[in-house]
Amino acid sequence: MRTILVTGGAGFIGANFIPYYLENNTDVEIVNIDALTYAGDLQNLKEIENHDRYKFVKGDICDRGLLEELFLTYNFKGVIHFAAESHVDNSIKNPDAFVRTNVFGTFNLLDVAKKHWMDGPSLYKKEFIEARFHHISTDEVYGTLGEEGLFTENTPYAPNSPYSASKASSDFFVRSYFHTYGMQVVTTNCSNNYGPKQHDEKLIPTIIRKAIAGEAIPIYGDGQNIRDWLYVLDHCKGIELVYEKGISGETYNIGGRNERKNLYIAHTICELLDEMKPKSTSYKEQIDFVKDRPGHDFRYAIDATKIEKDLGWEAEENFESGIQKTITWYLNKYE
Repeated sequence: MRTILVTGGAGFIGANFIPYYLENNTDVEIVNIDALTYAGDLQNLKEIENHDRYKFVKGDICDRGLLEELFLTYNFKGVIHFAAESHVDNSIKNPDAFVRTNVFGTFNLLDVAKKHWMDGPSLYKKEFIEARFHHISTDEVYGTLGEEGLFTENTPYAPNSPYSASKASSDFFVRSYFHTYGMQVVTTNCSNNYGPKQHDEKLIPTIIRKAIAGEAIPIYGDGQNIRDWLYVLDHCKGIELVYEKGISGETYNIGGRNERKNLYIAHTICELLDEMKPKSTSYKEQIDFVKDRPGHDFRYAIDATKIEKDLGWEAEENFESGIQKTITWYLNKYE
């Protein structure tokens, strides 16, 4: 058995990843550490709470003593690091929490892992061992795109929000532990995820929740901002491939090739709700344009060629198939 530490596993992506990974890797035990802040919910992991290869630990990745105790107890052969503050609006109001968790927390994990896995610094030597650190990041570190072009692994970083700045900093710390110490690391930068178990505050759950509650559906600005949407299970499959087969020190961008304007997202969800949960008027009438977010990036789009070509990954869901599954899940949750 390999024992892997997963951080932030009660959050959206982690709570989709852990059941998937346990089911598809029978030689793996997972210890999930999560502080259970507002975005973490153990209900997301109800289906595996009694799984014999799964253990939950409530804790903060900024607690170095706890991390050292866990590494000594379980002798982890890998870390898959999801834990992060991730809501851009919250980062604008309270950036210090993002620096603490995303920057200092990531450093803490890296440093404890290095000291546990390696006898000492192997400065500038590429001496790798089996254990690996997989850092989950975001396409927002690249900044914003115009009407054309795609983010690649070589796109210069240009973060525009406190959230994306904190994630960019954590990415650089991960990179530094590869180049300075020879630690085995990989990083993935993903586009916007959607699907079951996402927190209510995010765009797609907000649209669905507000719509069926008969409330105004808030859309920033004129709704023309564009995001590349990635179904969460497709992302989980990409994470598995990179963790198992990716080249150490490399970054892999994971995107769904599903660029959609925010207003299109709202219209599509409303049209599907008109069919799935009809009422006397269209849900579109509830759309309400609100003041735009400060520093709102116009467009994100991922070029996923590297992971597709090198590791054989491809998104199985297009937006139209994935959003139907997502709406069905949320209707069951909200009703």
